[in-house]
Amino acid sequence: MAKDYITVTIEKQKKIALIAHDGMKKELIQWCDDNKDILKKHFLCGTGTTAKMVAEATGLPVKGYHSGPLGGDQQIGAQIVEGNIDFVIFFSDPLTAQPHDPDVKALLRIAQLYDIPIANNKATADFMITSKYMDEEYQHHVMDFQKNVADRAKTL
Repeated sequence: MAKDYITVTIEKQKKIALIAHDGMKKELIQWCDDNKDILKKHFLCGTGTTAKMVAEATGLPVKGYHSGPLGGDQQIGAQIVEGNIDFVIFFSDPLTAQPHDPDVKALLRIAQLYDIPIANNKATADFMITSKYMDEEYQHHVMDFQKNVADRAKTL
């Protein structure tokens, strides 16, 4: 079964999701404040509490979804599938168990499947946000899911 790919363009103005576990919210807020001049050029969204805290602390407009444990991670994943998120900054806490860990893993899987850049820590976020691609369109190849499903259906 051959995987065919389609070209998807991430526009110059990125649609960026901001997510942080409770133990990492202060770090993400500081990172957003430090990078406010870059972030203000893009559309920002995030899971509930994180979006609210970033918006209040930085003055940046951030569209909020539900809190992560209440389905926000799944909402962000759905927005990736729909093509409404290009880029994810997710400051996760590797030392604290999360009650919604399956949702987090699903979000990471969807980002990988759709070839979405995702930063899980400050260093990666710094590299991504200073990339030359932040100020230009970026074309990447994503599996043609409709063809893949059609090919799989033929073999069943």
